[in-house]
Amino acid sequence: MSIAITNTLLEKTGSLSIDETLTFLADEFKDKVVFSTSFGQEDQVITDLIGKNNLPITIFTLDTGRLFQETYDVFHKTLKKYQIDIKTYFPETSAVEELLNQKGPNSFYESVENRKECCFIRKVAPLTKALKGNSIWITGLRAEQSENRNDLDLFEYDEKFDIIKFNPLLKWTLEEVQKYLDDNNVPQNALHKQGFVSIGCAPCTRAIVPGEDIRAGRWWWESSHKECGLHQK
Repeated sequence: MSIAITNTLLEKTGSLSIDETLTFLADEFKDKVVFSTSFGQEDQVITDLIGKNNLPITIFTLDTGRLFQETYDVFHKTLKKYQIDIKTYFPETSAVEELLNQKGPNSFYESVENRKECCFIRKVAPLTKALKGNSIWITGLRAEQSENRNDLDLFEYDEKFDIIKFNPLLKWTLEEVQKYLDDNNVPQNALHKQGFVSIGCAPCTRAIVPGEDIRAGRWWWESSHKECGLHQK
């Protein structure tokens, strides 16, 4: 059934622009369309489209408790520019307390398992709560961001969260994203000009150097697939 829905959505929106597709989804799945933002460049494009078109799409973010101050700055600027609500989800206090009491504040550096445990508590569990009861999850994923994302579809069923995922910028290049942001005067994270392309939690993100993979700065100390569990098939 879910595959049939994704195919139907592809057929109905095939000739529509991103703006028109977002409007269609908001009408078709009234009050059940959500967009998750981490205030990265891709997410800011989508926020701009939702905000300036005044679309009835719920925007939410996950505050892990370990974000850069620059991320909070662009969060604040976005609220002021678009006069929109952005719902914030935090990790469960008891889970964070237990993690730190048992393993300390930097356990994620010690093993991939520990890092994924931290990601689950701070990101995956809150995301599960945010997506519950909704039908469409809009993301800022792009195919060129990582090898894991090359085979993504515009619409796809996410079995893990039991929701249809819409990736409107899937085929966009980073240059197209940056041009849109500049042309439309969209608030951006100041860290982007310091070599930070993909920005997550402060202790888990570093700037990249020319020639490095876009996500090389995320969890740079490990050689895993560089995903936290939010967008795995």
